[in-house]
Amino acid sequence: MVYSMNNLKPTNIMNYLNISDNKLVPVVGELNMLLADYSVYYQKLRSFHWNVLGQNFFDLHEKFEELYTDARVKVDDIAERVLTLRYHPVSNFSKYLKISSIEEVSPLIDDKEMVSEILSDHQKILKQMKVTIEAAEEAGDEGTIDMMGSYIAELEKSSWMLDAWRKNTEDQLKIRSKEMVS
Repeated sequence: MVYSMNNLKPTNIMNYLNISDNKLVPVVGELNMLLADYSVYYQKLRSFHWNVLGQNFFDLHEKFEELYTDARVKVDDIAERVLTLRYHPVSNFSKYLKISSIEEVSPLIDDKEMVSEILSDHQKILKQMKVTIEAAEEAGDEGTIDMMGSYIAELEKSSWMLDAWRKNTEDQLKIRSKEMVS
């Protein structure tokens, strides 16, 4: 992990959380990793929104906007959760690029590659959310656990929809036919 826990400094605010700092440091570290992931993911979605071409332009242009709008809200929510825990969120893009599991990609790829790239990012983000939940459970941080739970359900649904978009109708009909015969 590139991100150093030594960089975390609590703000000078009373402890209304009833959770000790030594239990919060791992949670804040994982939230900052998730913040970095979402920040790079957000910019990637903006790039895809601007650069998508082809017969699927209208559908994907709109879908990418929906996804980056949601990501923008989550970036703010995650940063504010870190502040709620009395720490400062990572806020430099250069730091995001160093600690994020999401990588930048050329916007000059076709629409199916864009969707595959987003689905790959979803897997990485979901993995980071689960690691964040583990740290929050260890600390007894119910607020973070609740936040991550709702995020996971939303991202899983978006992943299912994007994956369905990549499929061919014929493939689905063949699967249904096999299920009916069995």
